[in-house]
Amino acid sequence: MDPIDITPWYWAGFILCVLIFLALDLGLFHRRAHVVKFREALAWTAVWFALAMLFAGALAHWRGREDAVQFTAGYVIELSLSLDNVLVIALIFAWFRVPSELQHRVLFLGILGALVMRGVMIAAGVALIHEFGWVLYLFGAFLLFAGIKMLLSRKAIVQPEKNLALRLARKLFPVTPDYVGGKYFSRWNGRLALTPLALVLLLVETTDLIFAVDSVPAVFSVTRKAFIVFTSNVFAILGLRSLYFLLAGALGYFRYLKLGLSAVLVFIGVKMLVEPHGLSPQWFQIKIPTGLSLLVVAVILLIAIAWSVMSARHEGKTNRG
Repeated sequence: MDPIDITPWYWAGFILCVLIFLALDLGLFHRRAHVVKFREALAWTAVWFALAMLFAGALAHWRGREDAVQFTAGYVIELSLSLDNVLVIALIFAWFRVPSELQHRVLFLGILGALVMRGVMIAAGVALIHEFGWVLYLFGAFLLFAGIKMLLSRKAIVQPEKNLALRLARKLFPVTPDYVGGKYFSRWNGRLALTPLALVLLLVETTDLIFAVDSVPAVFSVTRKAFIVFTSNVFAILGLRSLYFLLAGALGYFRYLKLGLSAVLVFIGVKMLVEPHGLSPQWFQIKIPTGLSLLVVAVILLIAIAWSVMSARHEGKTNRG
């Protein structure tokens, strides 16, 4: 069977399906604000992962094995880099003391904004690569720099008072002193005011934009196909909320995760620098298969997680002893 061409109808159909899933999520399954517990988060994480793998299977059937492998690799890369985002979101929620029952709705709207922002970034990246192939070397150098910087940086610290978007919002609007249920706007002292929940949403959005600067170029290391880059990003973002609720209570166990993520960024950066993009000399070009890249990323993450868990358990036994 010849691979089908990805027409605008496939883009529209995929986006429509995503909107339907999100509408069902918020309108049916999470219509009432409530605390998302571990079992529910685990179930939703499994659902989003299963949907991603079903989509990979559909790609394998209609487009071929290579596209399916590229999608899976992009999905794993995006999901792994999102783990650092989960840590920062947890710190933001702790800083603003967001009630547990309101966190899901904040993440829901945050995901809608992330989908739009990443769609724009992916379109711009594809256009740049199509016009200037050497941009991939810049992406590679940037990711290598980002990985080394993450490796050398200290523990993430959330400092909302230094966030430019947050300071601008506080200058333009008054802010209510307390949360007003799940509202983002309210009347206060006779004026339209933002609630603290709106500031949390703004900070989550700007934080995701910062992380997207790393994660979107990273997917271009395994594919240049806009549809695969976009769909792998979307599935990773859709699973981010349930992943947050699944891991938020156990983030202390993943002390070496940041080390693993920095190694992933360094590997992807080096991969983009050594692969042929039309400028490097022939003897310097090394083509790293997508399947091998997927394996390397998965092994790095498994080692980082296993090391973290074993270290935490050993420390717990030492403290009890």
